[in-house]
Amino acid sequence: MNMLESAQEMIRQSSAALGWSDKKRDDFLKPKHSHSFTIEVDGDTMEGFRVQHNDNLGPFKGGIRFHPNVDKDEVTALATLMTVKGAAVDIPMGGGKGGVVFNPRDKDEAYLEKVSREFVRHLKDDIGPDTDVPAPDMNTNGQIIDWMVDEYEQLTGDTSKASFTGKSLEHGGSEGRVQATGRGGMIALREYFEAHQIDPSTQTVAVQGIGNVGFYFAKLAQVELGVKVVAISNSKKMVSNDDGLDFSDKEPSREVIDEIVTDAATESESDDIYAVDCDVLVLAALEDVVSTDNQADIKASIVLELANGPVSFDAHEALVGRGIPVIPDVVANAGGVIVSYLEWKQNKSGEHWEEKRVHDTLDEILSKAMKATAERSKTDDVSLKTAAFLIALERVDAKNG
Repeated sequence: MNMLESAQEMIRQSSAALGWSDKKRDDFLKPKHSHSFTIEVDGDTMEGFRVQHNDNLGPFKGGIRFHPNVDKDEVTALATLMTVKGAAVDIPMGGGKGGVVFNPRDKDEAYLEKVSREFVRHLKDDIGPDTDVPAPDMNTNGQIIDWMVDEYEQLTGDTSKASFTGKSLEHGGSEGRVQATGRGGMIALREYFEAHQIDPSTQTVAVQGIGNVGFYFAKLAQVELGVKVVAISNSKKMVSNDDGLDFSDKEPSREVIDEIVTDAATESESDDIYAVDCDVLVLAALEDVVSTDNQADIKASIVLELANGPVSFDAHEALVGRGIPVIPDVVANAGGVIVSYLEWKQNKSGEHWEEKRVHDTLDEILSKAMKATAERSKTDDVSLKTAAFLIALERVDAKNG
């Protein structure tokens, strides 16, 4: 199953448990709006997408990807998961996602700016502070969002900066945004430990994917929780050390995995991360990395989803059947969208919060969501992921119409 199929199957099962009719379920699965258009830059032609899934709880919210493999199914799946994610953590935002099909790594800054501005020109009537609030995602960043905000301002006259989130600090961005997803994952794991009376200092952790999200998770989990990070991986290799890898004095970079290496560390194949004998396996790389073909390799006692849809539906069922709980992406990686919501809220009120206030508010929202998910899981005797989906679907349905 791919990510779209897995998301839809989880929704089918959860909606059935809630007594939804087939029509009600199918109406939920169908995006409210789906935009496709052609962007032309310097003689090149490329496809652009924006899927607006559901706005019952508030404006559509979700990132924009620049990647050669972006397609409509992927964007639709991510938009659907954004609806569930916003509802699962109880913020007043709906679900959306966008993308442009090209490889930004082959292009210079001037080209990227043209693509960014063209994207906004195609969507100017369908986005905005109270309609759809996009954000950065794969291969997009604060600079790209700044260009998009500027273009939107020129086209509409809106000066609130609330049309997009993930902006640079000097253009209305929020403190704490860069580390938000990794921090949120750390909070989710902390809440799981507390609910099960597990001492974090006794726990070993392996992290697949040591980009921005995986790095900040590893650093914060080590420094603030006291776990021992024993293995990390990127697309090229895995580095492990049973005595722990030290992130305390490191900053995120493409070379950080090499900076972590010490004489006591061992290097091996990237996919060896699944079989690391550890307490927690953190999946912070890509979607669809754990399937029925490799789930049996996992030796960890707990799996934490920090990427979007890293575990297929069938693999999730197999892991749960083996007694391995999966802390679900729709809660665990919601730190980014929560702080995006806080940025939007700051822009709407003309405020700029200090970093501590952002961290504290993120902690309050996410810890409450994890507690609710754990309680629903226990009450209904279902997995954590099913519990999160049940909560989310109930909240969206309560605002239906």
